[in-house]
Amino acid sequence: MAGNGSYGGASWADQWDYSNPDPVSENKKNKKNTGGGKKVGDGLEKTKEAAITGAKKVKEGASLGFQWVKDKYNKRTQKQ
Repeated sequence: MAGNGSYGGASWADQWDYSNPDPVSENKKNKKNTGGGKKVGDGLEKTKEAAITGAKKVKEGASLGFQWVKDKYNKRTQKQ
């Protein structure tokens, strides 16, 4: 019983090894969802729209940030 710990023979490395997934959780992932395909499509469309909106906001915010830095730099160099 050397090195087995209290987990029935599983070593510490086996307990934290994510490269070999748990067969129970794999079975849950492999179950197919019957029906509801339209709902999934609708959800993906909403997700896509949210991602596009978010990307536009990030782009706008970054642009405003760079403009602010540029203005600060120009004010500082004009004083000298």
